[in-house]
Amino acid sequence: MAFRLLGSSFPSLNTTGRSCWESKKYNHNYYSSGSFVTKASLDKSEKLSKEYNLKTPLKHKSRGIFERGSTIKTCEKHDEKKYLMNVTQSSHEAEPHSKTIFNSIIHALDAFRKFSRFYSFIALIVGSFSSSLLAVNNLSELSPTFFNGYLQYIAAHFFMHMYIVGVNQLADLEIDKINKPYLPLASGNYSFRNGVIIVTSFLLTSFGVGWIIGSKPLLWALFGSFFLMSAYSINLPLLRWKKSTILTVMGNTLSMVISFNLGPFFHMKSVLKKAAIFPRSLVFATAVMGLFYGIITLAKDIPDIEGDKMAGLRTLSVRLGPKKVFWFCVFLLEMAYGVAIMIGASSPFLWSKIFVLLYAENILMLFVR
Repeated sequence: MAFRLLGSSFPSLNTTGRSCWESKKYNHNYYSSGSFVTKASLDKSEKLSKEYNLKTPLKHKSRGIFERGSTIKTCEKHDEKKYLMNVTQSSHEAEPHSKTIFNSIIHALDAFRKFSRFYSFIALIVGSFSSSLLAVNNLSELSPTFFNGYLQYIAAHFFMHMYIVGVNQLADLEIDKINKPYLPLASGNYSFRNGVIIVTSFLLTSFGVGWIIGSKPLLWALFGSFFLMSAYSINLPLLRWKKSTILTVMGNTLSMVISFNLGPFFHMKSVLKKAAIFPRSLVFATAVMGLFYGIITLAKDIPDIEGDKMAGLRTLSVRLGPKKVFWFCVFLLEMAYGVAIMIGASSPFLWSKIFVLLYAENILMLFVR
């Protein structure tokens, strides 16, 4: 038995370069075998052991040939270090991956923001709410029914708004690559096929919401906006009204009058179950705001001259130049303000006169500056 234990020192000399698993397997097979050594081999082993202890540094003697357990401990420490390194590496790899997902979400939301043109929808919210208030005769009618009806109108027109801005970007894809290259379709963030799917989905959703609500004024307002803005944008026979300045101003102005003024007013009359009359306040608001809508239609083409020229669109800015069109819009704007101030000043209500005079003073100071 002693010879057998002593003889087990020899394989440890040859396993220093083996892996942990191979070393354990090798020692186990050797110990389980029934080999014996002679006295000559014993003397030789003692001589080799002394030479090994003399040559081996002190810090490596813990892995000596007679301390078989130290090899297992060293292997376990090595495996533990390797495991910790793998865990650390995995955590570092997971961190950039999570950042990539977050950046992708932010990029998608930013592309949708550019596609949706929310600033235009905010104008619709403000304008339609002002027109909805014209349908109210006293403060008691500002009930949950009123606000619920207003939210119904906004919900349906949100999807119609998304259709309008989307179909215009699809029709003006080549022009927007010059005038508005940051838009998702022009920049390539959205493919043309995906754009068609998105626009069609919004259109169907808009009419679906209007059908569920069941308000006839709301459905007529949706249909009017759909027809006028499709005729303005889509390049089909008798359509593509943006080629003509007169048709452009007429189509855009009528579309905004319907969705901003007439639609919300008559929808709220239907919600409040009141007679659909056409009061003077609505006539005044429609006339003044209609002039504003025409100014917006003319002014929005001023920065798009380069792309419109290449597409062959003879807009008023292309024909007359941006400077003349700009000052013409300023003149129309001053005229609209003047008409509103005169009508407001002739009101029989004192608070209305005071408000109009203060408003006129602010407008005058703005133009003087």
